[in-house]
Amino acid sequence: MLYQLSYGTIAENLFFKKWYHQESNRGHKDFQSFALPTELWYHLLLRLQIYGKIYHFKTIRPHFTFFFYALRLIQLRFSIFAPQNFIMVIETHLLSNGIRIIHTHHHSPVGNCALIINTGSRDEAPNEHGMAHFIEHVIFKGTKKRKAFHILSRLDDVGGELNAYTTKEETCIYASFLKEDYDRALELIHDITFNSIFPNKELEKEKEVIVDEINSYKDSPSELIFDDFEELIYPNDPMGRNILGTAETLRTFTREDVLRFIANNYHTDQMVICSVGNIAFKRLCNLCERYFGSVKPNLRSQMRREVTPYVPQQKEVKMDTYQSHMIIGNVAYDLNHPKRLGLHLLNNILGGPGSNSRLNMSLREKNGIAYNVESSYSPYFNTGVFTIYFGTDEENLARSMRIINKELNLLRNQTMGSLQLHKAQRQLKGQMTIATENKESLMLSLGKSFLLYDKVDALETIYQKIDAITATDLMEIANDILAPEKLSYLTYR
Repeated sequence: MLYQLSYGTIAENLFFKKWYHQESNRGHKDFQSFALPTELWYHLLLRLQIYGKIYHFKTIRPHFTFFFYALRLIQLRFSIFAPQNFIMVIETHLLSNGIRIIHTHHHSPVGNCALIINTGSRDEAPNEHGMAHFIEHVIFKGTKKRKAFHILSRLDDVGGELNAYTTKEETCIYASFLKEDYDRALELIHDITFNSIFPNKELEKEKEVIVDEINSYKDSPSELIFDDFEELIYPNDPMGRNILGTAETLRTFTREDVLRFIANNYHTDQMVICSVGNIAFKRLCNLCERYFGSVKPNLRSQMRREVTPYVPQQKEVKMDTYQSHMIIGNVAYDLNHPKRLGLHLLNNILGGPGSNSRLNMSLREKNGIAYNVESSYSPYFNTGVFTIYFGTDEENLARSMRIINKELNLLRNQTMGSLQLHKAQRQLKGQMTIATENKESLMLSLGKSFLLYDKVDALETIYQKIDAITATDLMEIANDILAPEKLSYLTYR
């Protein structure tokens, strides 16, 4: 159990960003509240000012438990002056089988918890294409003691929600519920993850459901193009395969295939139970010990394979659509690269969510030739993807390209002024601070950071790193990632 605290003023409240960052399969909508980019998972910040003094504590050990009870009393005593939920303490625990627990207490009638597993579509063999996502669906279809209806009704009956999502690198089962139903939620997540029986009849039905899901994305070129672009830059590689799979591979899956994939990839030391809610940490740990403590250890013994070496590509696809769609992109920095935060800032400047991003201003506001334009950066274990996407009428395609190339040239060749840089840094920090209220997103962000880094960082640390990025840093990153000879192009027209 570890407590990490950092104090500031009452006016500076604890904020965790909900960043609408699309995971690698943009078409997959099982997870509607997309989690933060890895380095922007803002973890653990406790702020309190008492009688004008600011106190700083780091790494407080469990024998100081009485201290936190005192803090809780102080919070209640001065709650009339302070925002609700303004004291935040992160607590962690390790089960004997390697499963980790991370929790922050939140005064709310609603609880949130999840099991995040460090396994996704890139862990599939060629004949398993779509298996990770298929399992995410079929764990809801029956366990040793529940039929599908009882699984779906277990939380629905008390007004809660149970859901799941799959990405290139993770599978997550998560729930929201009333705080008194923590026991119910954790038991259900354990049951469907470790006791599913995968009835053959249900497997066959769910295959057709997913085939229909695959076909629905073929009707959406603005979604499909992202999958096709990743296939273009990662040829014959699991990273390049879409998450949903194909109708052909899905229909070959058997119950034995499902069980084999789980045994080979659901490693207990690559699992995190994350929680945000009004429950004592000791009780949460007792519940996790009760339901997850008996799971047999299954430790990961090898690292993920390296990706296919990148070679820039250009491809045109004829599509029967009203608009032309295009992606320009490159492989980018991985999860542990020291420049990844700089690339996030550069992405925010170029085509981030702000209406004043350079691409939105030049293509949409100034010239009125594109409705959808954006850039995105997705870091992964040993690779990453940077993309620029836009859709426009066929007659405006070449003009749009010229405008985008002009903006890229400016980033590569013109050092940003100090005022511009300061505004960009402030914008990113402001976006981080404003998008903070979704506790489900907070929970998933804590869990993903703990899963990948086994730690959480203070928000001030992230702020300091953003402020330390220089205009020269951004120009160097632009010349690395946005170099013309490194870019790949995919066009639907």
